[in-house]
Order: sequence, then C-alpha cells, then structure tokens
Amino acid sequence: MAKAKQPQRIQLAPERRKELVAQVKAWYDKQFDEEVGDLKAGFLVDYFIALVGPSAYNQGVKDAQAFMQDKLMDLEGEVYEPDLEFE
Repeated sequence: MAKAKQPQRIQLAPERRKELVAQVKAWYDKQFDEEVGDLKAGFLVDYFIALVGPSAYNQGVKDAQAFMQDKLMDLEGEVYEPDLEFE
C-alpha cells in the first residue's frame, strides 16, 4: 500500500510567495526572453519550495542544533560571571 503524502510543513507567508512569483517571472523573462504568467510562476515556486525547502530547512535545524550544542558544552565559559570581590 502506498504511503500517504504528508502535507508540506514549509509554508511561505502570502506576501513572500507573491515576491518570489514576481522574481521568478522576471528571471524567466531575462533568461528565456519570454514572459511567464503568475500561475506558471507560482507552480514553479511551489515546486522548488517542495523540492529544496525540506533539505534547506533540515540543514538549518542541524546547524542551529550544532551551534546550541557548542554553546551548551561551554555554558560556564559563555555565561559565567565572576563574583565581585571587595579588597
């Protein structure tokens, strides 16, 4: 039995998607000297978000995890405040 497709977790804000669609349209026109409509450009944005988004997202999570682990390994060195001593 085929595995049910899970919904895409990576969602763009509507304004960001609109910006990307405009950028794809401009890029397509420049690269191919041909206009592409909003619908096709939107499909391309959605496709590439679905294709590349999870890998980029997962890499970002791994990078953040490694950063936090490094900081936690040296927590005392990162946040230690020596006691104030009066002489």
